[in-house]
Amino acid sequence: MTAAEFKAAGLDKLSPEELARLNEWLRNKGVSPGAALALPPSEDRRGLPALDDGGPGEVVSRISGSFNGWHGKSVFHLENGQVWRVTDANANFSIKRLENPVVRIKRGILDAWYLSIDGYNRVVQVKRVE
Repeated sequence: MTAAEFKAAGLDKLSPEELARLNEWLRNKGVSPGAALALPPSEDRRGLPALDDGGPGEVVSRISGSFNGWHGKSVFHLENGQVWRVTDANANFSIKRLENPVVRIKRGILDAWYLSIDGYNRVVQVKRVE
């Protein structure tokens, strides 16, 4: 079981004692020792964004409120609670004001993320800040 699967199953909420009891129960039910659960390996996240769980390579949500483009290091608050910031201080894109537009943020190469607004053929590199 990977660390992500371990967390998705809610097993990260178990205390070490509870995890030991679950492992014992599995062994008693005939589950091979190699298949028994263990604490997930601690993952070395040095140099990686702390909030990047390595999940799917696209976020689809809506920008909360008015949107009229990006200017410098604009910050976008999404309906899903995420907050993203433009990484290029020289990035500029202006459009007629939209209310709650659909936004797509896709993973690129080298851990880069790119934001686009549905219906517009422009992208900007962003970084998640919350």
